[in-house]
Amino acid sequence: MTALRKLSAFYLVAASAFTMAAVLQQHPDWSRQAEAAATSIRGTTGAAATALNQDVIQPGWRIAKSAASAFNSGVLQPGWTFTETQSKAFAAWMLAELAPKPVHVAEAKKPQPAKRAPVVPTPKPPPVLARNAAPVLRPSITGAQPKVEAEKAPAPMQLAPQQPMAAPPPDLHPPGQAEIARVSERLRDSLTPDMLDHFSLFLFVSKAADGPLAQRMYVYQKEDDGNLSLLYNWPVSTGREKVEFSPGGERAPSFTPDGYYELDPDRHYRRYRSMQWDQPMPYAMFFNWVHDGFQTGLAIHGASGEDIGLLGQRASAGCIRLAPQNAQVLFELIQKNYKGLMPKFAYDKKTATMSNDGVIVHNADGHVELTEGYKVLVLIENFDGRNVVAALF
Repeated sequence: MTALRKLSAFYLVAASAFTMAAVLQQHPDWSRQAEAAATSIRGTTGAAATALNQDVIQPGWRIAKSAASAFNSGVLQPGWTFTETQSKAFAAWMLAELAPKPVHVAEAKKPQPAKRAPVVPTPKPPPVLARNAAPVLRPSITGAQPKVEAEKAPAPMQLAPQQPMAAPPPDLHPPGQAEIARVSERLRDSLTPDMLDHFSLFLFVSKAADGPLAQRMYVYQKEDDGNLSLLYNWPVSTGREKVEFSPGGERAPSFTPDGYYELDPDRHYRRYRSMQWDQPMPYAMFFNWVHDGFQTGLAIHGASGEDIGLLGQRASAGCIRLAPQNAQVLFELIQKNYKGLMPKFAYDKKTATMSNDGVIVHNADGHVELTEGYKVLVLIENFDGRNVVAALF
């Protein structure tokens, strides 16, 4: 059977050669071109068929891509085994490839119009957005509000450099020494031994609507002997304590919830902008408080624009606003001096909410569980200082 195949192949090759000789004898001009091609074909093995994929049978004989595709699909096969049909196809292909292409003089001399380069419109630069990419959420205890997972919240976009800050408004109603002593006593009574041991800076915020101690932040530093000394007391604005609508038309509460809070070490920004309320939040320090499984947007930050004149009264959407200069002082004080290990607050898996009641997690040995962050504790109370006895119940 193998001998019969070889005889068949020999016959087909001879028939192809005979056909080509007859064609070339009738066209002497083609014979010279065919001779160069034949020189390359002679002695070719199955590698020639593979070379057709690269548009070349052998160096010196270039063929069209369509012809290569045709040969690769069955006209040429490894070993150069020809059928009668393949021989005719090969001869037809040679005639088509080697025949001189007619050139019409009139068409050759016809001037071609100059091609103009296409006009590509210059793309307009995208508008510069002076706001962060991630929505900032206000604390939500009641009412519907968009939620952003704490671990998936993207970092905010950098904003344009801030303008020089004007002088803060005068503090028209600073507390007296007796009132300061009352705040100090209130704070000391509100702290557990674990809090005193593991925090070094304490921010007491009164969210009361009015009263001698209302709408103020008191900043206390723990001394080496364990006593608390007052560093600053500033007027603030806490939440308006109502359910309202944001500029985007969303129903959003503007409450500042009472409780104990730590600062989120991953969300401290010198420049930030609330997308929900469309307001700048310079020197923003967000709280590490998860509610219903999602991180809230409660923060301490500087006021801006007309909001500066509202310090000392409830005016925010839930955050704690300071004069920009005071916000900068507090921001830099915490960044430079109070990084360290902070206690973990308890987390209720059933409600997916972190405790803001001051419950600290302890391990099996009874020691406080710690994590990297800031050794700063924020205590927010509706405490006006007028009726201390009533405020305790």
